[in-house]
Amino acid sequence: MAEPLGNIPHLVKRGKATQLVVEGKPFVMLAGEVHNSSSSSLAYMEPIWDRLSALHCNTALAPVSWELLEPREGQFRFDLVDGLVKGAREHGLRLVPLWFGTWKNTWSSYAPGWVKTDLARFPRAQIEPGKNRGAVTCFCEAACEADARAFAALMRHIRDSDGEAHTVIVVQVENETGLLGAARDHCALAEARFKEKVPAELMSYLQEHKEALHTTVRWAWATTGRKASGTWQQVFGEVADEVFMAWHIARYVDRVAAAGRAEYPVPMFANAWLVQNEGQKPGEYPSGGPVSRMMDVWRCAAPHVAVLAPDIYLADFAAVCAEYARGGNPLLIPEARRSEEAAANAFYAVGQHDAICFAPFGIDGVPVEHPLGRSYELLSSMMPIIAEHQGSGRMIGILQRDKEAQETDLGGYRLRIRFRAPRQEGKVPGGGLIIAAADDEYIVAGVGFSVEFLPRPGGPPNVDFLALDEGEYRDGQWVQGRRLNGDEYALALGDRPAVRRAKLYSYA
Repeated sequence: MAEPLGNIPHLVKRGKATQLVVEGKPFVMLAGEVHNSSSSSLAYMEPIWDRLSALHCNTALAPVSWELLEPREGQFRFDLVDGLVKGAREHGLRLVPLWFGTWKNTWSSYAPGWVKTDLARFPRAQIEPGKNRGAVTCFCEAACEADARAFAALMRHIRDSDGEAHTVIVVQVENETGLLGAARDHCALAEARFKEKVPAELMSYLQEHKEALHTTVRWAWATTGRKASGTWQQVFGEVADEVFMAWHIARYVDRVAAAGRAEYPVPMFANAWLVQNEGQKPGEYPSGGPVSRMMDVWRCAAPHVAVLAPDIYLADFAAVCAEYARGGNPLLIPEARRSEEAAANAFYAVGQHDAICFAPFGIDGVPVEHPLGRSYELLSSMMPIIAEHQGSGRMIGILQRDKEAQETDLGGYRLRIRFRAPRQEGKVPGGGLIIAAADDEYIVAGVGFSVEFLPRPGGPPNVDFLALDEGEYRDGQWVQGRRLNGDEYALALGDRPAVRRAKLYSYA
């Protein structure tokens, strides 16, 4: 008998936020993604589970490759998947399988040998006519059907073996899709499709969302006179190649996702290899992947993909978060830098953008003494109160960009945030989150910053503490520590992630 949908991990709206619900409760994935080859060996994974636990992760992201799942066409092996689920479950972790099917980092390197070697049945993308790439073309119907069958078999097996335990809570479909080397595919199948008219459903989406479209798509469409129909070139002009690729890659991924969701409808996401700088052109980064400028195309073309997720290795972490936390797209970060800054970035993503996942890549290479472990420990202990304030507008994230102070209004007061030291490469920057539990009560957690409370315009000019407390959360409940006063009468967080509670009053 099929499990009631309400019991399956799923996404729900809460105010302005989207929450992942697992076992009836909001769940934020404080996660780590293992290296690409680690999960291909259960023996190799054995010590990694302990490392994940030692870092206070609650979720592991691990590749599941098509080549190992279906080494011969129609013959599936689930022993590796079962071992990953078992390992996660025994260590109290949730699991996010990363489906490396037709594409991984734009290449078809994780496809089975019977796909790679049969170019007649599974033709390649071409950066110019006759010049094959190591990627199967997204216009190959046989490849899409085979990938979808394999993914459906995987999800059916997960449903049958884990449908009650819910170790698997979310699944990634493909990995960093797009085309490198050219703005669009030039194989014969692609050339024929490029001459066709833009699908009516995409044109309808553009009309319906014309004021909210990403600036790149809105500008391109405007330069051609906002045509109601036409070929890709006629409608999108200078960005026609990338929009064309985004549409067809997203449709391919959506068919794979739909086949999996038909078996077991946990939330599914697609991740993006980002544009690295303003000057990059499509093909220098993966053209057609779910980069921020193509999110509108993907959301129309891939309705079975719930989340478009950035792999953030760029220096401006906050800017990328803002690009993806828009238009109702939940912020899910499946890959991020594993350097010291991760300890602050996790706070910021959760506090500022209600992120449902933060996962440094290569977690098996992160030492257990990494400051991320303390950040995860603190965030985990606070999770009930964080979940309560998601989408409320009463929680913000803090992230240091430089030494300059930042000011913002929250609750009944204006907050001035100062950072302990200039930002340095290889050091944990200032970062954290602040919750206004009431207009005069604040919870401040993080590292490397202080908070001064100022009056709002028009209010009494003097602000002071009624109480300023150290302590910690245990299962969401506050455990009182020292009451701070005298020469320690300031809300300041040092080099180790910590939490403070403050109650204020104002007077004339």
